Amino acid sequence: QVHLVEPGGGSVESGGSLTLSCVWTGDPVCMGWFRQAPRAPAREREGVAAIEQDGSIDYADSVKGRFTISQDKPKNTVFLQMDSLKPEDTANYYCAAASEVSHGLGPLEPSRYNYWGQGTRVTVSS
Repeated sequence: QVHLVEPGGGSVESGGSLTLSCVWTGDPVCMGWFRQAPRAPAREREGVAAIEQDGSIDYADSVKGRFTISQDKPKNTVFLQMDSLKPEDTANYYCAAASEVSHGLGPLEPSRYNYWGQGTRVTVSS
């Protein structure tokens, strides 16, 4: 069983920075960050960044060079450092955890994950 808690989020101006954090319990094998535009359906949830148990990392092309995922294993926390934020980054951001190894699913695919945080809103103003 994996439980996720994600404080953080907030509002920033374009070009600003924000760091999201997510604390987990349990033993996930992969952690990811996803986002969903306001009022968009869950099926349009976009993978932003993911970090596997072996430390390998993946980013969506839209955030490469701007976002950084990291984790503090002793504190069971995964972070998403977001720099050079743009208005199009405005979304509800979700932390996700996979408790099983992948069966052909990529780390940025929502179906890879079986546990989700409650989401936190990030708003970037122009």
